[in-house]
Amino acid sequence: MCGIAGIFHGNETNRVKMMLEKIMHRGPDDHGIFSDSNITLGHNRLTIIDLYNGRQPMKNEDGRYWMIFNGEIYNYKSLRTELKNHNFATNTDSEVIIHLYEELKEDCVNYLDGMFSLVIYDSIEKTIFMARDPLGIKPLYYGYTEEGYLAFASEIKALQVVTDDINEFPNGQTYTTKNGFSKYFTIEQDPINIKNADDIVDGLRLRLEDSVRKRLVADVPVGVFLSGGLDSSLIAAIASKYKKNLNSFAVGMEGSNDIKNARIVADYIGTIHHELIYTEDDVKKILPKVIYYLESCDPALVRSAVATYFVSRLASRYVKVVLSGEGADELFGGYHYLKNYSNNWEMHTELRSITGNLHNSNLQRVDRMTMANSIEGRVPFLDTEMIHYAFKIKPSYKITEKDKTEKWILRKTAEEYLPDSIVWRRKEKFSIGTGTNEVLNSLAESEISDRYFAKNKKLANGFEIKSKEEMYYYNILKKQFTIDAFINEMGRSRSLDDFQIYA
Repeated sequence: MCGIAGIFHGNETNRVKMMLEKIMHRGPDDHGIFSDSNITLGHNRLTIIDLYNGRQPMKNEDGRYWMIFNGEIYNYKSLRTELKNHNFATNTDSEVIIHLYEELKEDCVNYLDGMFSLVIYDSIEKTIFMARDPLGIKPLYYGYTEEGYLAFASEIKALQVVTDDINEFPNGQTYTTKNGFSKYFTIEQDPINIKNADDIVDGLRLRLEDSVRKRLVADVPVGVFLSGGLDSSLIAAIASKYKKNLNSFAVGMEGSNDIKNARIVADYIGTIHHELIYTEDDVKKILPKVIYYLESCDPALVRSAVATYFVSRLASRYVKVVLSGEGADELFGGYHYLKNYSNNWEMHTELRSITGNLHNSNLQRVDRMTMANSIEGRVPFLDTEMIHYAFKIKPSYKITEKDKTEKWILRKTAEEYLPDSIVWRRKEKFSIGTGTNEVLNSLAESEISDRYFAKNKKLANGFEIKSKEEMYYYNILKKQFTIDAFINEMGRSRSLDDFQIYA
């Protein structure tokens, strides 16, 4: 897990150094820059695999190709066995990618099982290849400087050092100097009608266990976020099967539901459990920092990002990698507003849409808050095999038609691992379960008057602020960034609670 930055031009070492300084939190363990007459590549490294080797930017054997890479490739060992004609200098997943590119060029992404954003430079052809993982778990932005040079970075704050032309690199796509952008991944559209729920449960169990197991592999300590809700609890329960003395982490305000339920799960599965209780003053103090790292003023994201920041900070004292439960709500119908769909297939279309937009919502939150604390977040539910399988399940198995039970099929899967009180617990958003929701809502109400909101909610560029809470966060964000450069592209969550839906 790392931070990358670069400019597709000659020696821009000084500017790339300034870009890297903005994202030092993403990789405090090592730093490197490569430059020639056509490009400057920069890298901040968070060491996860092969701790003492694997410095980036990384070159291939003859120095033709140079790469910067942010992410993790879970099948790198099996890929390495197929690359017998190459001499490996490290045991990293990074080196596997550059050799795979030598063999397959841009088609290499179809063989990578993991999360990634990467740039590879061909020093002979003077071209670049860029790619981002299927769902955009790892971020990447690009834009052009005033001189017309292509710049790119892991976060907006780094890119804005050199340009206000901010564009998000599309998830599931590649870019080449010759051919431009090309899409290599799509979510399957046509579910199949599997009549036997037991068969589906068996399929989910096998895929989940495989997904969790391979995400426990690292050369550093690994733990789990544990809110006490279905999703994180299921991931934690499976992880505890394969890793002894597993550390789990929960945060919330005094008396919050998440703290109570996380204790129940931790006792049940036997993790080494850690808690952090924070106060209203703690929330107010940390809010500007959270918004700075998040790079968004979306209310739902900010609310949950506060708790995610606290739990990431807690986890960073004990581990360097954490597993999280993001993605289950999108794959299996976990949001309350989805119950309003009278047509199951319309609901299915909505699930595909919000899954495809995760890079601008929950995945952005998890990436920014974990990396702000220099740890790596991994999301087992969003394994590509899980995604394909989930969208072959008919919608009525996700939200039941009679009693509107959300994530029904996932709950049935979880019965093998967890107590019924957790399996059939009603979903609460992270911000509500931790007790953060009301604090932030009242804070915004006290800071933004009705008159101020009505006067300022429509921005000159056409962006419309939907609530006082969003305006409060927007005002903080615009002090930190040239926000007009990216606000129209900023992701906005579909739902805040049962009564607020952002289209």
